Amino acid sequence: MENKLLSESVFLKACRCENTDYTPIWLMRQAGRYMKEYQDIRSKVPFLELCRSPELATEVMVTAVERLGVDAAIIFSDILLILQPMGLELEYIEGVGPVLHNPVRTPEQAQMLKEVEPKESLSYVFDVVKSTRSALPSGLPLIGFSGAPFTIASYIIEGGSSKNYQLTKQFMYSHPTAWQNLMELIVRATVKYLKGQVEAGAQVLQVFDSWVGCLSPTDYRAFVFPYMKSLFGQLDSDIPTIHFGVSTATLLKQQKEAGGSVIGLDFRVDIKKTWQEIGPIAVQGNLDPCVLYADRNTVRDQARRILDQVEGKNGHIFNLGHGILPTTPVDNVIELVDFVHEYSQKRS
Repeated sequence: MENKLLSESVFLKACRCENTDYTPIWLMRQAGRYMKEYQDIRSKVPFLELCRSPELATEVMVTAVERLGVDAAIIFSDILLILQPMGLELEYIEGVGPVLHNPVRTPEQAQMLKEVEPKESLSYVFDVVKSTRSALPSGLPLIGFSGAPFTIASYIIEGGSSKNYQLTKQFMYSHPTAWQNLMELIVRATVKYLKGQVEAGAQVLQVFDSWVGCLSPTDYRAFVFPYMKSLFGQLDSDIPTIHFGVSTATLLKQQKEAGGSVIGLDFRVDIKKTWQEIGPIAVQGNLDPCVLYADRNTVRDQARRILDQVEGKNGHIFNLGHGILPTTPVDNVIELVDFVHEYSQKRS
C-alpha cells in the first residue's frame, strides 16, 4: 500500500494534475555516463551485468538521486532487456550501442519469437526495483519503465539503431498480419513486465516510444495506435503512466488518446502552445539536453523560459526533452534542478 508521504509527493501530485508547492523535476538518464560514480562502476562491469545486479543498479540510481536532489528516481535498466527472453541475441558494443545478432526480417522469423514470462526471465529487473525502492527515501517515488511496442519492434527488425527505419517500415507495409502478431506479442510481454515492476515497488511507469516519431499520423493510427491503446488499457488506472516519444509533434493528440496520465514532450515543441492544443493532461518536459553544455546563466535562462511559458499550471513535471547526454557537466545538472525548485516556488 502506498504510504502517505509517497501519495503526497510533488511528483505524484503533478502526475494527477494537483496543486504543488513547486514544480517537480527528474531527468531521463539521470544516473548515467556523465557521472564519475557511474563511470567508476562501469569500468569494472559490462553494461548488461550492471543491469542484472540489484546492488550496483541501486547504487548508481540512489547516488544520482542524492547528488542531484531530484523529485523522482527511475530504475536503472534498459528498454531492450525484454528482447533476450524472446530468443534474440543482444549485445552492447562500446562505441556502437545495442546490436541484435539475429534480427527478424521475415514473417517466418517473427513466428519463432518466444512468449515472455517476465517473472521467470526478467526477475532480476524486479529485484532491482525492490532493491532501489528499499534504498530510497520513503517519500520519493520510483519510476519503472519499458520500451513501447513500435520502438521494440523496430529494434527487433533493424537489429540496431537506424536513420530511416527502412527495414521496419518495409516489414510493416509488406506483412501486415505478421506485424500485428509481432506487436501483440510485444504488448503481452510489456504488460506483464510493467505490472511486475509495480508489484515490486514502482509507483509510476514510463513507456518510451523513442523511435515512433519516424511515422506519419496516418501510419501511427494504423500500425501503432491500437497496440498502445491496448497496452495502456491493461494497466492499473491508479498507477500514473508517462507516455513519452521523440519527434512526435504530429502525433501528440493520438498519443494522448492512446493512453497515459502524463504526456512527455520533447524539446522540439513549444510547451505552452502544445499543452493548449492537446488539452487537459499532465505534461513532462521539455528542455533541450544540449542546453546543459552552456554556462549556468544560460541554463537558468532556458529553464526560466519554460517555467514562464507554463505559468505555474498544475500538472507540469520538468524534464529534458530527451536523456542527459554522456559528457554533460554534472554541476550544470545540479544547477538546473536547484533553479527549477527555487524559481517555481517563488511563482507559486
